[in-house]
Amino acid sequence: MAERKFIIPEYGPFAGMRVICSGSLIAMPYAATMLADFGAEIIQIERPGVGDTLRMLAPFSEKNGKKVSTAWAQDGRNKLAMSLELNLKHEEVKEIFYGLIKESDIYMENMVWLDKLGINDEELLKVNPKLVIVHVSGLGHKEFGGVPSVCNRASYDMIGQAFSGWLYLQGDPDRDPSIAKPYMNDFVSAFACLFAALSGYIYAQKTGKGQVVDVAQFEAMAQYMCGTYTTYTLNGQISERTGNHNPAFQPYDLFRSKDGFLIALGAFGPGVYKRCIPAMGIDVEYYNYKDCSSGPEAVASQKGVELNQKVVDWCANHNAQEIEKIMEEARVPCATVNTAKSCFENEHFKARNDWITYHDQTLDEDVTAFGIAPKMSVTPGKVWRGAPSMGQDTENILKTILHYDDAKIASLKEKGLI
Repeated sequence: MAERKFIIPEYGPFAGMRVICSGSLIAMPYAATMLADFGAEIIQIERPGVGDTLRMLAPFSEKNGKKVSTAWAQDGRNKLAMSLELNLKHEEVKEIFYGLIKESDIYMENMVWLDKLGINDEELLKVNPKLVIVHVSGLGHKEFGGVPSVCNRASYDMIGQAFSGWLYLQGDPDRDPSIAKPYMNDFVSAFACLFAALSGYIYAQKTGKGQVVDVAQFEAMAQYMCGTYTTYTLNGQISERTGNHNPAFQPYDLFRSKDGFLIALGAFGPGVYKRCIPAMGIDVEYYNYKDCSSGPEAVASQKGVELNQKVVDWCANHNAQEIEKIMEEARVPCATVNTAKSCFENEHFKARNDWITYHDQTLDEDVTAFGIAPKMSVTPGKVWRGAPSMGQDTENILKTILHYDDAKIASLKEKGLI
């Protein structure tokens, strides 16, 4: 087999991996972004004149008559943008798509309607037996089980939160649940997609055998439910919303500082509790862990209620920075509830090199965005360029990977296929 030719620079642990992806916001494309940040060559196929819906997600930034979604500027980076009418009834498109599949390791999609486009798992695996195919959908594909009509339902981030039971637990007990933002289920599903893609890839490298993977948004969210389901199956108890205050131990809540900031402060377990309470100047012998924080009954007891008020009062008499410093010295988990502005100005974010600047291809301007995480000592990730404009790399992909000439590319353009 001829050696692959790559378009992007070589960096990171996934250098030499090529991923084809089709679909739009947010879960599957963000999984591809994480792979791209660490060196995989990502070819994102978008429909001509339409593109990834993330490009149209408000808010926008507009400069010199050019406009870009701020979400696209953050999460579209490091990818190659290919404009292709991905319907295999067109023989030219079939040739292109199969040619790319043959030269790739992973195909990820969240388009759902693949059958209508003539895309079939069995055929793709014939074209490339080592291919890992990752499907991302709201409620799963019927081939992996489930009620067919439910599998066929449309879905969004909010739907995955609701169906999994996650949404029921969010917010205050005296109000309707609050949807976790921004797009919590989509990003959780992206990590599930990433894990699935890498698991399949490792197996394919070991055995030469590809496979099909089914990622359902509701199941990705269900994995984050901790003991919620077993609380029901073991105890017959349905977990309810508790708001910010934890009914089983304290202090664990949001508290208001003297200068008006909200402070997240928590002490779980006797060890942290015994450091936290004296740091506030509260008598830990009288307000001891057993009487005040060892379970729901202790928290709801007279002493427990008194302790909560003392913590509220203590925070109200100290500035946010003072609270953070005192708790830092006592090794008690604590943080001011930051906004985007205070995150950007925070010295710890800066010292971690979490803000980086790169050139956005749509605005043709430099943008500052959140950088690379996690950190790696030997094979760090990087941003080699900003989010691409629509179809920016189509010709380069066709020439470099599939060896198309200018005449063939011109013919595809005339037919509206690229």
